[in-house]
Amino acid sequence: MASHGNSLVPKVSIKGFHSVTPMRITEPRQTRRVLSRDLVGPEMFQRCFNMVQCYMKGEDSGWVVAGWIKESLGRALLEQPMISGRLQKRDRNDGELEIVSNDSGIRIIEAMIQTTLLEFLDLKQREEAEAQLVFWNDIDEHNPQFSPLFYVQVTNFQCGGYSIGISCSILLVDFFLRTEFIKTWASIHNNIVDHNNERKLPLFYLPGFNGTADSSPNLTSASTPNKNESKTMVFKINAESKNMEVEWCRQIALACVEDAENGLGSEMGAEFCLFVNESFELIKVESCSKHGMLKPKLKANMEVIYANWDDLGTNDVSFRLGNKPVHVSHWFGSILGGVVVVIPSPEEEQGAYTVNIFVTVPNEKF
Repeated sequence: MASHGNSLVPKVSIKGFHSVTPMRITEPRQTRRVLSRDLVGPEMFQRCFNMVQCYMKGEDSGWVVAGWIKESLGRALLEQPMISGRLQKRDRNDGELEIVSNDSGIRIIEAMIQTTLLEFLDLKQREEAEAQLVFWNDIDEHNPQFSPLFYVQVTNFQCGGYSIGISCSILLVDFFLRTEFIKTWASIHNNIVDHNNERKLPLFYLPGFNGTADSSPNLTSASTPNKNESKTMVFKINAESKNMEVEWCRQIALACVEDAENGLGSEMGAEFCLFVNESFELIKVESCSKHGMLKPKLKANMEVIYANWDDLGTNDVSFRLGNKPVHVSHWFGSILGGVVVVIPSPEEEQGAYTVNIFVTVPNEKF
């Protein structure tokens, strides 16, 4: 329960789990190879990207929004069916992995919390509490084909406000960010709501509960990532040509590590992981060591832009026209020694190609 002194973290109680699959069978199947240059440990199956958007009470409650989401997501997944796919082993002998758009679906969680949204945002430990607004279960290392790669949690506040929390495997984060999936989804969602005025409630509607968080079982995942465990710095590199050779990306990424350490006041671990999203068909993963690592310099013809999470444009995403989020938060979870993610822009912008680099370092104060 929340206290008037804003010092205690209120607990979220989960009221329902649902699965959503694309509205049509994905044909032909899409695949993405996960190519590991080095032997990468089980932490590859734990890392995820998280985003929370908080909305004040509008025309609909969070329960109603969640109901419409179950309808809109099925249509949105037609645009990016890989998000509803699964990670599997290509060959049991070589251990190489791939993601297949097999339409297994994503998970939607409906939850409630015994505090108002304004009280929640005013919490002294708000960043710790935000971890409860997303749901994540680590991918099963031995049987990954049974684990969802994408979760959506809608949490209802006492005031009628709500939050939409998203957790996505780091192996698919570029499908979410690079294609602006959430904007496409929100547009589909609003079109459905606007054209269903005669049907006031969605087909899949779970009414609100009167129980308290204390009387309801706390089903929040034990592996829900804590926002405080890491800090991220975002870079944009403008290059003269589109060259996504892994070594080129590796040099650019490593050149950004030192700047991120200085800017964030924390150091990357001795061992960290590099994810290069070379294309939608291939992601390369390697383990990097700071021991003996040369510090590459960026070429003079490469423009470095220090970006931030706001550049993603998620502050303007509405799931009811006119009701923009009052708070948005992003972070990478389960980063251990550190993570560098390289995501190219989908196309040429103003005569140059842009590479987005997310450098996430452990929070030394956590």
